[in-house]
Amino acid sequence: MPNHEHIVKSYDSELDRLYGEITRMGEIATAQLDAAIDVMIRRDTKAAERVVANDDAIDALEHEVSHDVLRLLALRQPMARDLREVYAALRISADIERIGDYAANVAKRSMVLNQSTPVAAAHGLPALAKTANLLVRDALLAFRTRDDKLAIEVWNRDAEVDAQYTGLFRELLTYMMEDPRNITSCAHLLFMAKNIERIGDHATNIAENTYFLVHGEQPLGSREKRDTTAE
Repeated sequence: MPNHEHIVKSYDSELDRLYGEITRMGEIATAQLDAAIDVMIRRDTKAAERVVANDDAIDALEHEVSHDVLRLLALRQPMARDLREVYAALRISADIERIGDYAANVAKRSMVLNQSTPVAAAHGLPALAKTANLLVRDALLAFRTRDDKLAIEVWNRDAEVDAQYTGLFRELLTYMMEDPRNITSCAHLLFMAKNIERIGDHATNIAENTYFLVHGEQPLGSREKRDTTAE
């Protein structure tokens, strides 16, 4: 019968495998958003198709994470902090998978945009994506290093993404009102901007789960929101 030390080492190695899969997922997802914006700027439809196809890699890794989580729950029956580790891993992998989906959606919309004349207002999209992607990278760093302070900082910084999104939303509406010929292209850009704003929301979810992992409770208070597009 295996001794306690062997069981602990085996459990730790399985957790390391799980975290490695999540780290890889995060690297692919953030690279996907960078690539989606790059192909939009270059109006490269072929490259956009490759970005969309690459989303399968994130989906496959999320499947692996889910499988490993179920295995850990069934065989190791973790309790307390260990259970939080497994729970956070499952939740965070789901958030990364959604980030990958949103990046793929941006690439898909860029293919449609390539069929029409470029719209000047598209210049605001790369800046929004850069802010959101930095938020994701910091959220994932907070998770890897169990940095609750960085997690709270990310949680609060989502307001920056909201503010940029609101500004871009209003700019696109202005373009649409000034020239009806811009409506179709601007509508696609609005959907792309919303996808990127949602990526910021998933970064805050990762931060919240990291804080929960460290403290066993959700962050106190309410998060500042600067998305006023519904007003």
